[in-house]
This record gives sequence, structure tokens and C-alpha cells, in this order.
Amino acid sequence: MTNPSFDLIVYGATSFVGQILTRYLVEHVGVDKTVNWAIAGRSASKLDILKASLGAAGDDLSVIIADADNADALADMAQSTRVIATTVGPYALYGEALVKACAENGTDYCDLCGEAYWIKRMIVKYADAAKLSGARIVSCCGFDSIPSDLGVHFLQQHGQQRFGRYFSDIKLAVNAMKGGASGGTLASMIEAVKAAKSDPKLRKDMNNPYILCPESPDLRHPQVSIKGPAYDIDFQRWSAPFIMEAINARVVLRSNMLLGMAYGDDFLYREQMITGKGFKGRLSAIGLTAGLGLFAVTVIINPLRAFMQRFVLPKPGEGPSPEAQLAGHFDVSLLGKNEDGQSLEVRVTGDRDPGYGCTAKMLAQASLCLAFDVTQEQCEGGFWTPATAMGGQLTDRLTQHAGMTFTVD
Repeated sequence: MTNPSFDLIVYGATSFVGQILTRYLVEHVGVDKTVNWAIAGRSASKLDILKASLGAAGDDLSVIIADADNADALADMAQSTRVIATTVGPYALYGEALVKACAENGTDYCDLCGEAYWIKRMIVKYADAAKLSGARIVSCCGFDSIPSDLGVHFLQQHGQQRFGRYFSDIKLAVNAMKGGASGGTLASMIEAVKAAKSDPKLRKDMNNPYILCPESPDLRHPQVSIKGPAYDIDFQRWSAPFIMEAINARVVLRSNMLLGMAYGDDFLYREQMITGKGFKGRLSAIGLTAGLGLFAVTVIINPLRAFMQRFVLPKPGEGPSPEAQLAGHFDVSLLGKNEDGQSLEVRVTGDRDPGYGCTAKMLAQASLCLAFDVTQEQCEGGFWTPATAMGGQLTDRLTQHAGMTFTVD
């Protein structure tokens, strides 16, 4: 791409996360300063309202109108920028045309997608175009799955430095997490369930832990997931399933594949929610597991799902107040073991609501990292994960500018 007008375009800027992301960029990089960026979406009136809400800073902010199903408008937008960060989901409904435009026009791309089956479909359809054009396509650049993917990368780098080898067994434990459920994330999960119900082949594919590795269909090493209440000997706590493992683990396994199976052909990865010690911890694990099971049932059964969507669940575009976002946080630990019995633990933390405040900052910094830090020599065109596209460069950005920490315990 030669001389694009912008370094970054935020597509879906009027969505709930998009607005947080826009305000974060105004505060941290300004407008018409070191980063030349713009906001985009399908509604001119909503974009104008967003600009007005930014005060004087919004006066000089460029606006682009492009509908998610207008191929020509999306291609024009892709040709005008180095990177597009998109919050427009569910991606299975609204995302393909933008991926196609970026892959064909050599435009780097970041999203917040947690829909593994859709990401696989995009890899199969557009990987060759992205390689040819030089576009770096990176999904899962929010709470799913940057803490997991970069956390594993950070742990593996320290394992290599200390022990001269990577860990073949890693488990992630969510120690604490406070934040509201994302309406967009829930909508994406519901779309995935509906797609699986209507397509038995897709349902089988979605159960494959290596679904994001279509380039290596022979990957079959068994993976172990926490399915119910369990006592974890390593963390000496009770634990329960972590709902985000369904996407996070698949991203981590793709990272290993893209790295040439550097973590080992038998690399094992799983995630869990830590619920505490003793009887109270066990009771919490049982309650959390039961709650997840009840949620799954309500999503699968059509009348219950319709009722929940209408009266209970937050809708796309809805989310917690700014005060609630500030009060949110997350704290996860990752424990690695190698075949010699050596182990190491690291922690990853975030200082905002994980699904909104932290996610917006992660997407912003991932996009800026692609625009300014990662050269084509370091990462060529194709479909990448956060760890394999940006690795330590993104970790540094997140610790310096996004309120996250990566530390060795």
C-alpha cells in the first residue's frame, strides 16, 4: 500500500466498545498529532453525535461512512489506511466483507472476535489473499484472547531464559475478575450456538480444539478442559470451568502451530476459574458450574433464549457505566511445567472492566503496534494471533499505555 491517508481507522466507533476506544485514543494519542486516525461506521448521524461528545478534540477528527455490506465502500476505506480496528459484531453476521477488503488491499486488521468457527472460515477463504497483499489479519485482540495468548508467550520466554526450554504444559487460572457481561460478546456466543444447532458438521468442528489450525489438519493431540468443580493441586484451590477457554485455548494452540510447534507437538493448555479454598471454595465451584450449565440450556432452547435476549441479557451497544468500568479489573495466573519437572508462574492483570475498558485499550494498542512497531520482515501477510504477530512488542505497549501488568511470580 502506498501513502494511505490514515494510520488507523476505528470501524464501529459508535458501538459501546468503539466509543470507549475512541475516547481512549483521543486521550492518549490526540487528534492530528503523532497518529493520523479516523472513526468510521454506517450511521453519519451517530458518528456526528460521537464527535460532538468529544468536545474540541472531535472537531478535527475525520469521519468515514461505510456499511458492513457495502463492498466498494469497505474497499475504499481499506485502501485509505494502514490498519483497521473493528468492533462490528457478531462477526459471523457482519464481519466477512471487511476481512475480504483488508486481505485484498494489503490493510492490517484487528478485531475483538471470539467466534472460532468464523475465524477458521476467514482463514480458509482469505489467507492466500492476505499473504499476497501483505495484510496482517489478527483476531481476538481483546480480553479474549490477549491475556491468555500473550500470557503464554511471556511465560514461555521466561521459561526459555531460565531453563533453556519451553513449557509443554500450561494452565491458566482466573484469580479475580470484576466486570459486566458484554452485550456484543453474548450476541456472538448466541450466534455460535444457533449456527451449531443448524449444522451438525459445524458443531463437530467447533468441538475441535485445533479448529483455528486448518493449515495443519493432522493436529490431534488430546486437550483436557475443566468441565466441572475440581480441586487444583498446583494452585491449592477449588476451580470451575472458565467460559472464555472455548476461544482462548484455540488461539493459544494456533500460536503454537504458527511457531512451528515450538511448545511441543504434545503441548497441553487449559483454563479455569479459581473459586477458593475449603468448603466455601468447593461450594462456589459447584454454583459457578451450575450457573454456566443453566446459561447454556437457556441459550440452546429457542423460547428461553428469546426471553433472555429480550428481558435479561445486555444487548449489543449496552454496557456498564464509566464508574463500573473503572471499578472493574482482572487477575490471572499462568503456571508452566516442563518435562524435567521445572515450573514457573506468571501473572497478568488489568485495571479496568475486562470486557469493556481493558478490551478497548487492548484493541487500540494492538492496532497501533501493527501500524508502527511490527515490520513486514518481522511479520508478513497472513492470519496471525496477537502473540505471533506482535509478541513482546505488544506486551510492552500494554504495560506502558494500557494499565496491564505481566510479572513473574
